[in-house]
Amino acid sequence: MKNGICVAGNAIIDILYPIERYPGKGELTTITEGIMQATGGALCNVIMDLARLDPALPLTAIGRIGDDPEGRVIMEELAKFPNISTDQMVYEGKTSFTAVMCENDSKQRTFFQYRGANAQLCEEDFDWSRIDCGLLHIGYILLLDTLDEEHAEYGTRMAKLLHDAKANGIKTSIDVVSETGDRFARLVPPALKYTDYCIINEIEAQNATGVPLRTEDDALLEENLEKALRRLFEMGVSTWAVIHCPEGGFGMDADGNYTRLPSLVLPKGYIKGTVGAGDAFCSGVLYGAYEGRPLKDAIRLGIASAACSLSREGSTEGMRTAKEAMELYTGMSGK
Repeated sequence: MKNGICVAGNAIIDILYPIERYPGKGELTTITEGIMQATGGALCNVIMDLARLDPALPLTAIGRIGDDPEGRVIMEELAKFPNISTDQMVYEGKTSFTAVMCENDSKQRTFFQYRGANAQLCEEDFDWSRIDCGLLHIGYILLLDTLDEEHAEYGTRMAKLLHDAKANGIKTSIDVVSETGDRFARLVPPALKYTDYCIINEIEAQNATGVPLRTEDDALLEENLEKALRRLFEMGVSTWAVIHCPEGGFGMDADGNYTRLPSLVLPKGYIKGTVGAGDAFCSGVLYGAYEGRPLKDAIRLGIASAACSLSREGSTEGMRTAKEAMELYTGMSGK
């Protein structure tokens, strides 16, 4: 029986700049005190969140970083967790980084991303004879240039990778990055055909399915969420489709059962930063899936995990054990 979770994909250094407001084109804004550097990306965020949720869970990291100061920071952070194996990390090129502009009042984030070594992550970096896991999570589609390339048989190289994982008896999970443009229609559907667990936010779900989930004034079209989830299954998702947004977590299982849970009402001043909250939600749901929990319980853990993440400025520092996260959820929700 295969053991643990493998997390692959973007390994990034995030440089967070607190700003007074996001400027218009050609305008100036002020960067305030509190500039910080942290690890980021689906690989770093999800695997460290999982390591905190369950310190006994075997975890494997697969990604590409440079042999440079930024790459060494990533490896030093991963090395803090005894249950994370980094033996299959590849050193080549320059480590990816993102300049994150975070508005002080709204906490709204804007990202400027340098692909770096992540762009070269490819199928050859996955040695299935060495990957001993029951679940592979990879992200982000649209931000892994080589795996986003076309493939004659499978549509994209990412889809081929997911196909190969399933052929080796491994369940698959994907995440995508929020991006405007037409790339969703080309790059996401091929991957969904080989995805067991799809955990994405409402903007990504809207772009992938074509089902509108936000109005022009940013109101959530909650009545469309069930339709979007059903559409994700029609596009190939096999087991769970989950959509998360500030309003809550929404999911559907393979039998078409729809689940809706509201987000926690957090006290004033509780939110210290939103970087990594989506990955934290994803980590909670993934852990629930790996543990064999019902979808509703997994979404509840996802909401609890996101709330933990929001309590700190960095991407993963706020995460707690699964037991502690659920105690937080119970204390705030009364359920």
